[in-house]
Formats: sequence, C-alpha cells, structure tokens
Amino acid sequence: MKSIEVAIDVPQSREQVFSYLDVLGNHEVFTDHMLVDWTCSGPAKGVGAKARMRAKAPGKEQWIDMTAISSTPPKNSVEEAIGAGGRRRTQGTYVLDELPDGGTAIHFRLTFLELPPLERLFGPLIRLRLKRDNSKAMERLKETLAHLPSDAEVVQGRAAAGDGSLSLRP
Repeated sequence: MKSIEVAIDVPQSREQVFSYLDVLGNHEVFTDHMLVDWTCSGPAKGVGAKARMRAKAPGKEQWIDMTAISSTPPKNSVEEAIGAGGRRRTQGTYVLDELPDGGTAIHFRLTFLELPPLERLFGPLIRLRLKRDNSKAMERLKETLAHLPSDAEVVQGRAAAGDGSLSLRP
C-alpha cells in the first residue's frame, strides 16, 4: 500500500519541535483522537522508547506496540509499530525542516511494511481514513506546541506520567 504523507508548518524552532517529538509518550496528546489507552516503557525519549496503545476503531480491539528505532537530532525520528497480532508493521517518520523565515516544517510519512490480506483489500479506504486522522494529528500537534513554554523540554506525556499531566523541565 502507498505511504501516507502529511505536513504542517509551526513557528517553533526545529530543536524545540524535535525535543517534544523525541519523547514518545508526548505523541498521545496529539493522537488520542485515534490512539487511546497508552502505556509507555523503556527510556522516555530517543531510540528504544516504547509505547503500547489501542486503535480507536470499530470492531475488535486492535492493540499496537510502537518503538522508536531511529533518532537524528534535530532532523528526524522514526518509529515502528506492530499490530494485528504481528501481521501489520508500519513505520512513521518525522522529518523536520527549518523554514527560511524561522519555524519548522514538520513532515510525517506513514509507510506500510506488512499488512494482513483483508487490510490490503481495503487499502484505499484505510489510507483515506489514516490520511484524515494524521492530518488532524498534525493540527493538534501545532496547537500543543503553541502552548508549550519556549524554554521547556517536555519529558513525558500523559501515558508516562500516569495522571493525565505533562511534566515540563525549564
């Protein structure tokens, strides 16, 4: 199945955006319209950070295990997700580009590495929904970044904190 790509421009520096996105638990805040019931393990950020979550979709519960597999500060990060009992593998890549007048262009690409046969059959419909959901996630990420103190590094998201709060380190 073809990859899905979405992008958004934000006024924050590439370093601040990367610092936020590098903490896998922070992704819950802007993706909880499609991914719920997060738990995090491993390091809070960087390669090896792990999260388990459930896709918010009709039908049988679909659990996903996500792991950060690559991190190149402040340029990009890659996460791999495994779902459908190991039959679905995807790779999410964030690429951060500095904008000429300041700020950052955030590009997200979701690549399908393996899919169950039924999902391949319904590929166009699945891609349409995931493109819409990931576009919404980028808008929510932009809103989230707008409310962060400019000198703060978010060190864990709600899933890691366990109490619905964000922890900020000045």
